[in-house]
Amino acid sequence: MMNGESRKAVNRDFSHLRSLLQSSKKVIPLRKHSFLFQEGMPANELYLILSGKVQVSKICPDGKEMCFRICGSREIVGELTLFTNDARYLLTAKVVEPGEAAVVNKEELEQQLLINPTLTLEYMRWMSKHARRTQTKFRDLIMNGKKGALYSTLIRLCNSYGFPLEDGSIFIDVALKNQDLANFCGTTRESVNRMLNALKQQGIISTKRGKITVHDLNYLKTEIQCEDCPADICCIE
Repeated sequence: MMNGESRKAVNRDFSHLRSLLQSSKKVIPLRKHSFLFQEGMPANELYLILSGKVQVSKICPDGKEMCFRICGSREIVGELTLFTNDARYLLTAKVVEPGEAAVVNKEELEQQLLINPTLTLEYMRWMSKHARRTQTKFRDLIMNGKKGALYSTLIRLCNSYGFPLEDGSIFIDVALKNQDLANFCGTTRESVNRMLNALKQQGIISTKRGKITVHDLNYLKTEIQCEDCPADICCIE
């Protein structure tokens, strides 16, 4: 689980990039259930989440949804369209918790990357880390099946939004419906319901008001033969 010092270190890693985005004079409100952007729309802006949470997903033609990230404070959204002619958003970003976001024009950021080597290096490192996160998510989904995908999603949620309790449990401070978890796992809500109920019966997890507490994180890691990736890679952002 990523503690406070780890989070600060991650923030320092990309301080120049976030400072540039945060200096934007344009700040917009994030209203729950609204969209920052949708797949196929012209991609002219990038967003830095200042507060609230945004879910980034891919919606298939048959209506199925595959979730990739839940972006919280200081996360960048819309970053996969830089230096692209006739850029279009590749994914859909939906607000799941109200807040605010700073907005920067894509061309402005591109110009800064061309003239600022330090910023460019930082952006390349950030994109590399983003790619590693995505690769590990697909690895768990493909190699470990639906159960492994659910267990790894719970582990990532612990790393991103978990708070340790006195008894050693981890409280995940983000409300998710079973359908939301199913979208992260590429499976049905009914399958997730069965797997969560089995974990509850074993005392591995418990739920209250839509939020999950993990009582035995090591059980989840053992079941999927967790490779103990760094917490800033094994996360849900």
